[in-house]
Amino acid sequence: MHIGVAGNIGAGKTTLTKMLAEHYGWTPKFEAVSYNPYLEDYYRDIQRWSYNLETYFLAQRFKDTLAISKSDDVIIQDRTILEGVYIFVANNRAQGNLSDRDYETYMQLFELMLSTIKLPDLLIYLRCSVPHLVTQIQKRGRDYEQGMSLEYLSGLNERYESWIDSYKGRVLVIDADQLDFEHRPEDFETITDRIDALLFGLFPDSDNKLIR
Repeated sequence: MHIGVAGNIGAGKTTLTKMLAEHYGWTPKFEAVSYNPYLEDYYRDIQRWSYNLETYFLAQRFKDTLAISKSDDVIIQDRTILEGVYIFVANNRAQGNLSDRDYETYMQLFELMLSTIKLPDLLIYLRCSVPHLVTQIQKRGRDYEQGMSLEYLSGLNERYESWIDSYKGRVLVIDADQLDFEHRPEDFETITDRIDALLFGLFPDSDNKLIR
C-alpha cells in the first residue's frame, strides 16, 4: 500500500509522516533530493537552469515511485511525484522560469512516467492557511525559507486547492490550522481515527473524498 502526505511548505508533512509511520508500523519514505547537480547553477541563473533542475528532480522522484510500487511494505511518502509536477513545476512555469517549449517537453516525460505507475492508495492533504504556514516556517527557522513572500505561499496554496479539487484518487483532507498533532496527542488521534475509518472501517470504499 502506498500512502502519500501532501501539503504546502510548513504544513507539517515530514512530522506527520514520521508520526504515522511509527504509529502504524509503516515504512516512511522521504524525498531524497538534498543533492542536485544543477542547484548551484539554478540559483545563479534560474531561467537558464530550471528545466535541468526540475527534470533531475523528476527522475529521482520517479525512481522513488518505482521502488515503492515494487515493495511489499505499507509505505508512507512525504511528498509524491505529483506535487513536484502539479504544484512546483507549474508554479515555476507561471513565474516565467520555464518556457512553454521546455514545459511541454517536461510534461511529455511526466505523462509517460505516469502511464507506468498508479496513484497512491490514499493521499493525506494537510490544508493550512498562509498565516499558519508562516508561523510554522518561522518556528523551524530554516534560513533559506525565511525570505519566502506571502504571495509565493498564497500562490502555492491556490495550486494545492485546485489540484486537490480535481484529484481522481482517494484523498483525506485535514484542516490543520487548529491542530498541533506533534504536541497534542488528542489532535494526532483525530487524524488516526479518520485514517482508521477510511482504511480499516466497515465501509472503507464508501466515500472517496472526505473533507474535514
